[in-house]
Amino acid sequence: MRSRTGGMWWGTTIEAPDPGGPARFYAELLGWPVGHEEPGTAVVAASPHGPFLVFQQANGYRPPVWPPVDGQQRPMMHLDFQVGDLDSAVADALALGATAAESQPQRHVRVMLDPAGHPFCLCLDQD
Repeated sequence: MRSRTGGMWWGTTIEAPDPGGPARFYAELLGWPVGHEEPGTAVVAASPHGPFLVFQQANGYRPPVWPPVDGQQRPMMHLDFQVGDLDSAVADALALGATAAESQPQRHVRVMLDPAGHPFCLCLDQD
């Protein structure tokens, strides 16, 4: 990006009914600290320079439905995480409060739902 400056940070902003809940979930899942939390916003960061996951308060939040269903809230995006041991990564995510989606369309990928219902994928590193 041509307008990028040395102090510019980047990340993804995700809506949630309680920003602190998913922030703590992803902080534990990824081993990243919650770098900032205030009413309505929580930020998880790999380092002080990012990348960042920002969680913002969403009034009237409806969790997305996976797989998509006509007339229901569709997932607008999802996060993918590469893992070395799929079964262990799934167990870790479940222990932190995730649930496994009923539909699992790929053998080397597990679709999971975070505590707020956002889908994310654990993808087996096949190298």
